[in-house]
Amino acid sequence: MNLTITGKELKATEAIKEYVEKKLTRIEKYFEESNMDVNVTIKNEKTAQVAEIYVSVNGNIYKASSDEKDLYASIDKDIDILEGQIRKTKAKREKMQKDASIKQMSFAGEEAKLVENEIVKVLHYDIRPISLEDAQMKLEENRNMLFLPFVNVDTGKVNVIYKKENNNYGLVEPEA
Repeated sequence: MNLTITGKELKATEAIKEYVEKKLTRIEKYFEESNMDVNVTIKNEKTAQVAEIYVSVNGNIYKASSDEKDLYASIDKDIDILEGQIRKTKAKREKMQKDASIKQMSFAGEEAKLVENEIVKVLHYDIRPISLEDAQMKLEENRNMLFLPFVNVDTGKVNVIYKKENNNYGLVEPEA
């Protein structure tokens, strides 16, 4: 661990350095054999003492800043904040790895069989009486829709309008 302590209007004593090193062991346990850079800035601001801690490890940067009447309390609060950030990041990473491994998992020597000629999705919607022009507009509005069944207002029968090439449309009408 590379530790740098900077004091602004406040001297970074050996006792403060030892205290910070002792508290950083709570952070180190999350990173096995990693090179961790820690920058600590301590300063006075009016009636409070501020501690800012920046931790850089494995390409991630964690930072915390707090002000308390006591510098040691401020350091403790920063360590708590950093530990929470690290736990949250680690949990996200583990969840992503778990999801990825489930996707790659195969069934103990068996190949997945594709099901053919089976209805895999059912959509329900109202078929309302509309004009042919309105059906065409509705089909144009929804780019994902390839066809639209509707009750033709003029004939009272179910028709299907569908998209063809070159921005043309086809119409399926039942015979008498």
